[in-house]
Amino acid sequence: MLEHTFIHIPGIGPKKEQTLWRRGIHRWRDFLDRRKPVFSPAKDRIIARELEASLAHRNDIGYFNERLPPAEMWRLFDAFRHRAVYLDIETSGYDQWTSDITVIGLFDGSLVRTFVNGKNLEAFETAIADYDLVITFNGACFDLPFIRRSFPGISLPKGHIDLRFVLKKMGLGGGLKKIEKDTGIIRSDEIEGVDGFEAVRLWQQYQWGDEKALETLISYNNADIMNLEPLMEMAYEKMKSRIFDKC
Repeated sequence: MLEHTFIHIPGIGPKKEQTLWRRGIHRWRDFLDRRKPVFSPAKDRIIARELEASLAHRNDIGYFNERLPPAEMWRLFDAFRHRAVYLDIETSGYDQWTSDITVIGLFDGSLVRTFVNGKNLEAFETAIADYDLVITFNGACFDLPFIRRSFPGISLPKGHIDLRFVLKKMGLGGGLKKIEKDTGIIRSDEIEGVDGFEAVRLWQQYQWGDEKALETLISYNNADIMNLEPLMEMAYEKMKSRIFDKC
């Protein structure tokens, strides 16, 4: 999808991108190898220069993260999925200035890693450095601001896809649990009904000495990150089909 993308170029929006595709210019190289003018000579030179830079930065996710509109970040997924990680945090409350991170979960498609406050939370800063792309649900508003406050100076992945906004474009609104149900994803009986408020209470119970409460909280967090993977894959394929069907 990335090399089919032209909307990261200044002056090209969705309509002009569709125009390029309809003219048979489906990939960056198609434009650069063309023999006939596409727009005006001056405009064509600008686009060609931008596309040469895109090819040179093909493996630099930060280059495209800075140039793509937030609602179009999903286009990065397939090109960088081998360096992607799903992330979710649990907290002691909802105000990032008065609450603490209690649990952070990472899932890279095969391995789940859990970081718990008071145990190994500080190891998260090193672990997240292994990835170029982080995928969250509402992470732009919640998870990432919390993390930046808790880990001053942290270097987070340069690319970020917030699934909340991608799924909303597809007509799937509400919280993550509602969207899971709407798309047929089922949680285990152990954590069915656990939500953010219950996660706060579970942490409190653990602080009072209930180790089982921490186990439930971690299971809940694991489900959050692991269920993001099928949602991301579904969203990517459907969004890609949607824009190509317009051609």
